[in-house]
Amino acid sequence: MNRVGIVAALASEARALAADQRSLATGEDVLELDDVLLTVSGMGWDAAHAGALRLARAGATALASFGTAGGLDPALGCGAVLLPPQVCVLDGPALPTHAPWREAVRAALPRRCTLSEGALLTSREPLGCRLDKALAWRESGCVAVDMESAAVARFAADAAVPFLVLRVVVDTAADELPAAVLAASRGGELAIGRLVLALALAPWNIPAVRELARRFRTACDELSRVAGPDLPARRALSEGCWRPVQ
Repeated sequence: MNRVGIVAALASEARALAADQRSLATGEDVLELDDVLLTVSGMGWDAAHAGALRLARAGATALASFGTAGGLDPALGCGAVLLPPQVCVLDGPALPTHAPWREAVRAALPRRCTLSEGALLTSREPLGCRLDKALAWRESGCVAVDMESAAVARFAADAAVPFLVLRVVVDTAADELPAAVLAASRGGELAIGRLVLALALAPWNIPAVRELARRFRTACDELSRVAGPDLPARRALSEGCWRPVQ
């Protein structure tokens, strides 16, 4: 049986895919939805690779990286949808996404969404400052960055299964990410205790954290509008890699 497995780093991102949020799996679990398998991996390369492995063991025969990303192209605003043809790393070859699957999802996206089909960069370290983002854009040519997609792509390539990325921009190329948020975002959810402690030590970061939270809600809302249950792009996400080419 063909089944798409989806890796999301954060539970807040994965909720766009699950009608019943109370049943959302985290950590070591795989959630079996009607049309896809879903796991919340946590942030970073190793966590995403482990998530892909869990999905493969649960029966996934195609893999997708799903969630949010940071903008590198200054033209991309918060809420832009990313459907990259390839995922890049700075120390290795680019990894392609499955072209027919990508085309099926692209054709099913709402017309009102802002779509970018530029390449995506995966970084092993967070790119939180404007200078780092500008350098990454210049050196890689990628329009956005995350910390998981290339790990899933490599796993998919080794397993010879189709691979896709569907993400939405949160922070833009002009935004600085608060260090407190980067440190607290592990394990599939934001660690509120670590965040509160960091903000208590550096309260001048509170306005930036509030703005990032607002943008993250915007991005997650867009994920829901694009890939929520019963939407055309959701059906393409769950079926597109096996549809015959027209």
